[in-house]
Amino acid sequence: MSTLSKLAGQTAIYGVSSIVARFLNYLLTPLYTSRGVFAPAAFGVITSLYAWTAFLNVVLTFGMETTFFRFASKNEGSKGVYTTAVYLLTATTALFVVLGLYFGNGIASFIGYPDHATSVRLLVVIIGIDAVTVVPMARLRQENRPWKFAAINVLSVIVNIGFNLFFLAYCMPKFNAGESNALIDAVYDPTFGVGYVFLANVISSGLKFLLLIPEWPSFRLGEDRSGFDAKLLRPMLAFGLPLLVAGLAGMTNETADRVLMKHLLPANIADTQIGIYGASYKLAILITLFIQAFRFAAEPFFFSHAKEKNSRETFARIMNIFVAVCMGAFLLVMLFLDLFKWFIPNPDYWPGLVVVPILMMANVFLGIYYNQSVWYKLSDRTRAGGTIAIIGAIITLALLFWWIPIFGYLGAAWATFICYASMTAISYVWGQQHYPIPYNVGRVLGYMAVGVFLWWGCEQLPLDGPVKYAVRAVVLLGYLGFAWRQERPSGQRNSAGG
Repeated sequence: MSTLSKLAGQTAIYGVSSIVARFLNYLLTPLYTSRGVFAPAAFGVITSLYAWTAFLNVVLTFGMETTFFRFASKNEGSKGVYTTAVYLLTATTALFVVLGLYFGNGIASFIGYPDHATSVRLLVVIIGIDAVTVVPMARLRQENRPWKFAAINVLSVIVNIGFNLFFLAYCMPKFNAGESNALIDAVYDPTFGVGYVFLANVISSGLKFLLLIPEWPSFRLGEDRSGFDAKLLRPMLAFGLPLLVAGLAGMTNETADRVLMKHLLPANIADTQIGIYGASYKLAILITLFIQAFRFAAEPFFFSHAKEKNSRETFARIMNIFVAVCMGAFLLVMLFLDLFKWFIPNPDYWPGLVVVPILMMANVFLGIYYNQSVWYKLSDRTRAGGTIAIIGAIITLALLFWWIPIFGYLGAAWATFICYASMTAISYVWGQQHYPIPYNVGRVLGYMAVGVFLWWGCEQLPLDGPVKYAVRAVVLLGYLGFAWRQERPSGQRNSAGG
């Protein structure tokens, strides 16, 4: 259990930072969706632009985060890997930022938002900063420095929230109420609108970059294991570029729905539908946060423990625990959805709550897929990951083009679910042929089935008020107790296969 304990400990630290950071960021959703701040259409603009950001982040980093982990583990102690990765991303990102700022108006028109060119330029800066900080942040994880990683993440988010509150919770309402003062007159322009969301993000990303300057490598040419090594470029790119393909396909699966809704729905409702869908998507927060925290800790963990005895049995057991926790999060949200919906305070957004269970289960499958990805990363078959993601992207795009014009955001949600379930199945079958891990498929599917059944059963009970919540709390605790009994660290029942 020592390796599992280590993973659990690092997941807890990364989890606290990631959960706190992203949860604090998610707390901006009630601000954005409040009456008097952004109507669904305006929130749709924010959602759609950030969807484009996800695509570009993948392009600019082209798999260099995972590549760094892989080459750092193969060339232990070599600083050349780190320096090469950092300066490669710096060079490509600088070119992107220059071109993005220069062609900002054209880019804004191309993606359907010609009136938001300033926001697009701010996004270019955000994307650029995020790209050049990816490897320094990865190095903190690789060197087991989770506390600094956590501090930088959380502080950056706090700054982002602070400026959002200043612009949208202080300046905006006072200006609208005619209570302007010298400070508001100096910094606030009501016509800037959603641009303040991106301006706050630029400031917080800039702070993150400044905090990482001490981690920046000195530039040297050669093979002295500390400087930029041109000979490393080719093998690193060969490893990373298939991950770029996989990443792009993955972003298609994750964000194409919000991008395509802008173009597949009538213009008079598209932004409103995107806004409603994007707000409801936020309610999958518990699963998505746990998956992110887990990934931060798991990737370096898998690489560093791959050669240990019984490592594959350990990976299988991790899958059991992972799915049990995800389904616990699913039950927590779904059993108390009528309370969680107040996370979105404007009832104009509530029709989109119908997609929440679909998206949560889709994200459970996505988490399982990320867990399984260990097989192609450890066997150096990263092209397999790209192939699976491309298949998923084809499924996603086909279903989105088919269902969005008919069903709107409900079609987008089901397309996401089917995509991730398909990718999980393909990855499992393929992975067992090349890097077999003894996953307990029956137990994993059992956790998922029990969770969905318990939620469905509670929905059928004609209860209300305190009794309703008491019963649902008992059901949730019962599920968690059941999962603990199955996975507790004693006896034979905690084995991956039994």
